[in-house]
Amino acid sequence: MNRKIIAVLCAAVLTICVLASCGQQTTQAQYIGLDAAKAIALESAGVAESAATFSTTGLDSRDGTDFYAVDFTANGQSYEYDIDAITGVVIDSSSSPASAGTDAGASPDGNTGSNTGTDTGAASGGNTGSSGTGAAITEEEAKEIALSHAGLTSDQVTFLRSKLDYDDGRQVYDVEFYTSDYKEYDYEIDASTGTVLSYDFDAEGYTPSTGGTTSAITADQAKQIALAEVPGATESDIYEFEVDRDDGRIEYEGSIYYDGTEYEFTIDGYSGAIRSWEAEPTRR
Repeated sequence: MNRKIIAVLCAAVLTICVLASCGQQTTQAQYIGLDAAKAIALESAGVAESAATFSTTGLDSRDGTDFYAVDFTANGQSYEYDIDAITGVVIDSSSSPASAGTDAGASPDGNTGSNTGTDTGAASGGNTGSSGTGAAITEEEAKEIALSHAGLTSDQVTFLRSKLDYDDGRQVYDVEFYTSDYKEYDYEIDASTGTVLSYDFDAEGYTPSTGGTTSAITADQAKQIALAEVPGATESDIYEFEVDRDDGRIEYEGSIYYDGTEYEFTIDGYSGAIRSWEAEPTRR
């Protein structure tokens, strides 16, 4: 009797193992494949396959998610990508100047220094010149451009981030800082020309005050406040505008399209203060 029970149990365990194995094979069959992951990474970085030298490529897993780790160097830059093994979505990515003298494929484990300096200059106080980065302007110059655009000086802000990165194959500096009253600014600056490509502003620590009155500004007044931030724009350039309420207070929200740029704004309905402002190029 005992032998029969043992035999039945063994058969059940074997069946479970077989089913689990089949399930794993089915999941593996859904993966996009390493070649597809490499192609996705190259496209995201704006790099031709002929210009890339791969150092690490393989299937990995983190927090229950399977992904392809794809690391390569091209044009003096090191790139690291994590690509979802099933959807092909870029989970994480970074780029940095390749280490001097590094031979991107010389190390069989792929640790060729692509992790070096991902947050370019952030830990060194921003004393990163254009040498070795391919950028025409330095990180410090990018910071000064952002501060000048915001009408602020370095002693009025605290920098959260200043990083050399890639956007649509173009080198850009991401510069983020905030003021003592917690107004937060975020800039994207072309690393070759120093042009402000996009920026946004949020009054994170803004405390609404009516100044002893509950009188609201008019919609026309709110529009003029927004237009004053875009010299040359007129009311005909306002394409979206609405009255909203936040915690019972009136706010004006809208969008301005002018000279190839889209501006989105939120204005306090009582003080006329700009609560948020965002500007980015548009093909509209």
